[in-house]
Amino acid sequence: MHEFTPEIEKVAQEILEYSLTRLKDNPPLDGPKSESELFNLVGNTITPDGLGGSETLNLFKEILAPACISTDHPRYLAFIPSAPTELANLFDLVVGASALYGGSWLEGAGAVFAENQTLRWLSDLAGLPESAGGVFVQGGTIGNLSALVAARNNARIEHPEIKRWAVACSSEAHSSIESATEVMDVDLIKVPVQPDGIMRGSDVKRAIDKYRAEHTDRDICAIVATAGTTNLGIIDELPTVGAVANNYKIWFHVDGAYGLAGLAHEETRKLFVGVESADSFIVDPHKWLFAPFDACALIYRDPELGRKAHTQHAGYLDTLTESHEWNPSDYAIQLTRRTRGLPLWFSLAAHGTKAYSDAVAKTMDIARIAADLVIAHPNLELLREPNLSIVAFTRKGWKLEDYKTWSAKLLEDQIGFVTPSSHKGEPILRFAIVNPWTQVSDIEAIIATLD
Repeated sequence: MHEFTPEIEKVAQEILEYSLTRLKDNPPLDGPKSESELFNLVGNTITPDGLGGSETLNLFKEILAPACISTDHPRYLAFIPSAPTELANLFDLVVGASALYGGSWLEGAGAVFAENQTLRWLSDLAGLPESAGGVFVQGGTIGNLSALVAARNNARIEHPEIKRWAVACSSEAHSSIESATEVMDVDLIKVPVQPDGIMRGSDVKRAIDKYRAEHTDRDICAIVATAGTTNLGIIDELPTVGAVANNYKIWFHVDGAYGLAGLAHEETRKLFVGVESADSFIVDPHKWLFAPFDACALIYRDPELGRKAHTQHAGYLDTLTESHEWNPSDYAIQLTRRTRGLPLWFSLAAHGTKAYSDAVAKTMDIARIAADLVIAHPNLELLREPNLSIVAFTRKGWKLEDYKTWSAKLLEDQIGFVTPSSHKGEPILRFAIVNPWTQVSDIEAIIATLD
């Protein structure tokens, strides 16, 4: 299996050819099939003698790949899309082919060095001190969980008398925060927000004071603010929330999985004043920083606090833990890790930071134009002016089933991929615009189907 035979070389060329074609051509939108449909088409692919590399690749190209929606299609506007640069995608092939291990400096010093330069760029954009640092993890859920575990560990060290801890966040916070508190078995304080959806310092203070009055044997280990909610792109009032965290000496974490990519553009960066006071933050480059799945940058103001919480100890790991080198696996819930930050590093180093700033600016421009198109449409109502690059709106007179029917037909007709969401219990539509290849004409084509 490990010999590079003529047959393997032939398959390698076929894979490279397919990859290059996929990168050069406009991405197909495609769409899912049912499990029974797929089985009828391909049967059981795992067999005693194998299908052969070329045949297996053909099955993927002809049947399995078209049953996946391309998240980099310019009219994929549901959820939060991914739009990796060609260079980022190409370098992901290098990462896969190089058998790189990114858990320790000893085994991956060159790769870790490159990843750390990328993390340094993000730290500088956020205004964190030179000592800040972190690690690339799988995604925002693992990033948030790892940061909150570090926050609790730090709180336990400082206040061993407290037996149970809580995390406070906006009622509009990402679902991964609630998931993290369930995994950690800590209390969750969902801070009620005002009608505009923004969590402010006064809201947090009121919720903390209430919790402390009701639970004298418990306390809060972390306050989580959101820098760009997934649904509407709302940014919590970071300066005042951070001030409350500082006054109460509580860890301040900023979940910027989607929105903090806006730091890359000078004008958008102004929206995130206050992030510089965070003890930790996350941003997912596979969302709005044009990197392939999966990559979340987790950054600590004081990385030593992350290391104390996450370093794993075992006899076979002593060589690493006693080296005092920068071992990425010490800073999150992971041990084995791929060097998932390298595709972003390669693209960023090759294109330069100005190209990233320009790309973010372009998506913001498209979002503003999309909002104007919604306002001008007689049957549509804009939910709110877009803060970032998410445009949320409703179709007059439609119920949830109407939205679902429209969404399914939109994909079936290969026009676009936009799924219904909800806000305050009512169905809505939203364009999540993070792909610089999305044009005004793409938005117009989708809106034309809403007449």
